[in-house]
Amino acid sequence: MARGDHPQRTPFYGVVLIVTAMAVAMIVYRTAPVWLQVPVYVAAFLTALVGFVMTFRDLS
Repeated sequence: MARGDHPQRTPFYGVVLIVTAMAVAMIVYRTAPVWLQVPVYVAAFLTALVGFVMTFRDLS
């Protein structure tokens, strides 16, 4: 296996994206005003969606 071709790297990055999106949404929920919460929630949702696809793309 060549360097950088580890098969578990992409699912790991997907999980990191999901956890990061959840953490950012939680921090914004606690600290930010509503006008800032909505765009951050949308960005967090899209980030988590990309992470979900990266995590489960090889389950076919």
